[in-house]
Amino acid sequence: MKMSGIPFGVTDWSGVEAQAHPGDSGTALWRMRAFGDIRVRQVEYTPGYVADHWCVKGHILYVLAGELHTELEDGRRFVLKAGQSYQVADGAEPHRSSTPVGATLFIVD
Repeated sequence: MKMSGIPFGVTDWSGVEAQAHPGDSGTALWRMRAFGDIRVRQVEYTPGYVADHWCVKGHILYVLAGELHTELEDGRRFVLKAGQSYQVADGAEPHRSSTPVGATLFIVD
């Protein structure tokens, strides 16, 4: 990821409108800012959320609160709690998210 042409700025995430993205169950509420090709999001998954797709986009993801379950297409599974993160490159390993209890994430992709 190359970051250029982005002046210093402050984001008050409480002032960024949330967009609802339904999953197979539950909802992902995205607050998003775009800086050129870089997308920065605060995402809240409701309890019981299950993604409706396998994602192949690269991310750096940090769990702010709750518990995130991440499954890779090859069958590996990971449980992340507040204070943990993962990173994956574009097209590297298809993955999908779920959470039994809800989660709040900060994602850069």
